[in-house]
Amino acid sequence: MSEKACQRAHVLAQQLLTFAKGGATIKKIASLAPLLQEAATLTLAGSPVRCEISVPDNLWSVAVDVAQINQVISNLLINAEQAMPAVGTIRISAENLDVGEEYACLPLMKGKYVKLAIADEGVGIPPKYLDKIFDPYFTTKQKGSGLGLAVAYAIIKNNAGYITVDSTVGLGSSFYIFLPATETGSSSEDWEKETVRLGEGRILVMDDEEIVREVLGKMLVRLGYEVEFAQDGAEAVASYAEAKDAGRPFAAVILDLTIPGGMGGKEAIQNLLRIDPEVKAVVSSGYSDDQAMADFRKYGFRQVIPKPYKIAELSKILGEAIQKNN
Repeated sequence: MSEKACQRAHVLAQQLLTFAKGGATIKKIASLAPLLQEAATLTLAGSPVRCEISVPDNLWSVAVDVAQINQVISNLLINAEQAMPAVGTIRISAENLDVGEEYACLPLMKGKYVKLAIADEGVGIPPKYLDKIFDPYFTTKQKGSGLGLAVAYAIIKNNAGYITVDSTVGLGSSFYIFLPATETGSSSEDWEKETVRLGEGRILVMDDEEIVREVLGKMLVRLGYEVEFAQDGAEAVASYAEAKDAGRPFAAVILDLTIPGGMGGKEAIQNLLRIDPEVKAVVSSGYSDDQAMADFRKYGFRQVIPKPYKIAELSKILGEAIQKNN
């Protein structure tokens, strides 16, 4: 158990370093309004909580890695939902902010920023924890790695921004994100042009991270699929074989490449191919330096998708993987 825990800690640390170093950042000019709307719709689908979004029409654009910022917002929304044991309201707002001398308390350069706020009506965070919540592995949850907010902090810093929190026990928490603004161009039209391909059938998702399974599952349901989950390759292989024998086969399988201490995607696909030579498998990872991501067909996969996920890309790749002539 201790060896497995050490392996897990090492992989999670590497994930955090990947974001912190900025090697995977692909920045482009983006309008945050549609990003906030899509993240809220997907993440809170089927949730009893209400979500209110307030964004001015003249909100400045930002130059960010859209997929990474989307992951941050999704993580914060999941945390907000889980902080409210009963029904409540999550309020998302954005505003233009010109940071000058009056904001000297913030570790930001002077200039124009977009300020995002995500506020919940949950249990709140005790004062003794407020200065620790962005530390890797710190968590008060019984499940999960505690890495979500640490990754969020690293991503925002990597995008030249800043994230902070204000919380009152019993009243809720508010997370504030500051991102450098740009007044040159907007990608809102490009965002709207991205097509989403709906599908049908049952998808098996194998990933050891609970938050990844939760967000990806909601995306797939939104696209029209039914979803089942596995935490490692051995569980995925067993579920696939059981479904096939029962006459309810999966249309496709999404396999996480690396499972610390367990069967990962490369070993799982070999077992699945023995069960079904026509298995439609998609390999997924947050790292791009593994040979299986670059030469996925050699390993038996139909397609490849990097993390974090974007719904338009997910729908396209999954649709291509499921096509019989692919």
